[in-house]
Amino acid sequence: MFERAIFSARLKELIQRRNMTYAQLARALGVSTAQVSDMANGKAGTSMERLYKLCKTFEVSADYLLGLTDEPRPLA
Repeated sequence: MFERAIFSARLKELIQRRNMTYAQLARALGVSTAQVSDMANGKAGTSMERLYKLCKTFEVSADYLLGLTDEPRPLA
């Protein structure tokens, strides 16, 4: 089952590690700052397209963001 709390916690952590603002991430995703805030605070999920962009932006796997693994990158 999808745990929005895991997704939002990991997203917040990745944003903080990059010293990124919600506005900067919003521009990268092509969404509003409010939408990024809602995702980071567990009020909203995301689309497949945005999930892809998040993975590319933060260089992590979708499995990590979705809480299916604790490894940020896929095993090679």
